[in-house]
Amino acid sequence: MSLVISPLRWFPLVKPGDDLGKMVLECLQRNALTLRDGDVIVITQKVVSKAENRYEDLRAITPTQAAIDLAQETDKDPRLVEVILRESDEVIRKRKGTIIVQHKLGFICASAGIDHSNLNDEVAGSQDTILLLPEDPNASAAKLREEFEKSSGAHIGVLIIDSQGRAWRFGVVGMTIGMSGIPAIVDERGWTDLFGNVLEITVVGVADELAAAASLMMGQASEGTPVVHVRGFPYPLEDGKFEDLIRTKNVDLFR
Repeated sequence: MSLVISPLRWFPLVKPGDDLGKMVLECLQRNALTLRDGDVIVITQKVVSKAENRYEDLRAITPTQAAIDLAQETDKDPRLVEVILRESDEVIRKRKGTIIVQHKLGFICASAGIDHSNLNDEVAGSQDTILLLPEDPNASAAKLREEFEKSSGAHIGVLIIDSQGRAWRFGVVGMTIGMSGIPAIVDERGWTDLFGNVLEITVVGVADELAAAASLMMGQASEGTPVVHVRGFPYPLEDGKFEDLIRTKNVDLFR
């Protein structure tokens, strides 16, 4: 089976309040793509956040003393640090220029996923405007999936992804932060390899594997392709749980 990942070209800029599902469906038509059973739509969190108006104006933020202290340690804007702390459950690591946190959504990332890049000044208003992650990416994915399935009649999956770093490696890769209708992991323990040996520890993070592959087609800068269509995902679609991707603290040897 081949995996075919098709970027949706000519995707319009997204503004707060836009019907993102309708925009995706219209762009699928412009790209001559029809949804079929087993297809997956992968969407970058940025356009989801924009549609859901997850903008924050730093000019309206009054930092707490905790934010001021952490800002001095990390050489960051105290107002930005205040928002990072609000979006986080715990600060995991800190150094000049970097704050690693456990986000309220459960995963570990830099700066709580808050971003300045690719913000339209006409919408954002100023350089003091930042964009937060979607408040509930799983709910966002489920809403989009419902709209896509109602329109197409096909059984599909939806991933919402973000570019994040990894422990012990340089470079960001696409990772899943929200999902609907697709497995998070495939547990291959008990399967056999080519030589009949029983697998004992192999659990594959298939949602993140697909997120990384899709991110290759989206790009990180001015490509303007925040949505991709995937055909040939090599596992049955099912209602997986995003929480299955998160390593809990008691078994997390990286902390």
